Amino acid sequence: MKSSIILCGGQSRRMGKDKGSLIIKDKPMIKYILSTLNNEIDEVIIVLNDNKRIDKYMEFINPEDYSYKLKFVEDKIKNKGPISGILTGLENISSEYAIVFPCDNPFVTKNTIQTLFNELSDNIQAVVPYHDPEDKLKTSEPLHSIYNKNIIPIINEQILNDSLHIKGIIEKIDTKFVLIDNKKIEKKEFRNLNRPSDI
Repeated sequence: MKSSIILCGGQSRRMGKDKGSLIIKDKPMIKYILSTLNNEIDEVIIVLNDNKRIDKYMEFINPEDYSYKLKFVEDKIKNKGPISGILTGLENISSEYAIVFPCDNPFVTKNTIQTLFNELSDNIQAVVPYHDPEDKLKTSEPLHSIYNKNIIPIINEQILNDSLHIKGIIEKIDTKFVLIDNKKIEKKEFRNLNRPSDI
């Protein structure tokens, strides 16, 4: 079984409005990644920061449009950034692993999803794409990565210590780094839409 966690709990300060529900070419931005996950994933956990936003997303996302089981959950710990969203998602998945994506990344492809899952093996706790072989950790993409839910205690400890950088977790666990090589995985897939000028 394969799971995915979509992070929608951000404040969207640079964009000035909620990004996941922002209309891009006639449909909400989050629907691009939801469509890409079709027939690749068995369940999707959408993490939102409160019940009001959950209600908003349930108005325009119809679970019957997708091949997978879809679940909306509220961020467990508020105002701690994406590390809290990953924690919340991992606590709600039915499988051992989940691939994480931000809601403002409409460019990811099925090929990348398949490539990252193919890198999983025994004892691996994370599969993380990176850009530069000279510095894998610094140029890694932790919000486009696969994590094992057995790292939940490590995430809890990091949050307790107010250490909120996900790369700090990647350093502590058994991580498989995968090069973004513009062949199996293309650099353009990691472009986020953060500001109105990016659209």
